[in-house]
Amino acid sequence: MTKVIVYLGPSLSIDKARAILDADYRPPVRRGDLKKALEDGAGIIGIIDGAFYSDSPVGHKEIIAVMKKGVVVVGGSSMGALRASELDVFGMIGVGRIYECYRSGRLVADDEVAVTYNPLTGEQISEPLVNVRYQLKAAELDRVITGEEKSALISMVAGMYYPDRVYPAILKLAVKKNILSAKKADALSRYIEEKPLSLKAEDAIATLKKIKELSSLASPKSR
Repeated sequence: MTKVIVYLGPSLSIDKARAILDADYRPPVRRGDLKKALEDGAGIIGIIDGAFYSDSPVGHKEIIAVMKKGVVVVGGSSMGALRASELDVFGMIGVGRIYECYRSGRLVADDEVAVTYNPLTGEQISEPLVNVRYQLKAAELDRVITGEEKSALISMVAGMYYPDRVYPAILKLAVKKNILSAKKADALSRYIEEKPLSLKAEDAIATLKKIKELSSLASPKSR
């Protein structure tokens, strides 16, 4: 059977991931981790989460190097989407809407997907900008906020330091800047609590399903 190693962190819980794909799940990928995955006999590597600022992020050359060894590398949701958008021309497989947005240039900045999280539990603390965009678009469609308010909120959140992007702080600042009334901010807070959305989680699930499909097609491989 093809050995599958997946680097996963705050984008999706391990329990939800295991319900989709039986794999060797490891913490968010850092520079140097892929060499160890290769030594451990990986035939397919899935990159979902990865270090951005606190540790050295996985490099382009590392990914290309393992692909040259015949390893299939699939990316989506977070660091995986970013790297896949840069390396799909070399054979990395990108999955999901975030990958497509990076690939098309609709998303550019790394901090669209950057978050802070608890390193012990993997629980997400701050909210990635890409999820804020997704959540606010839904709020606009459900007429909780107007299109003008949505655009102003996204512009404001984009200007915040990524660890500060938590909804209570976002809504408080929106009221302070007169983007939302206190009443509208309360309504939006309730909406987010009742209908929480995560594009990163949706793309992580799609990435795992793609890996499952590829692993079922792959012939047994030994190293």
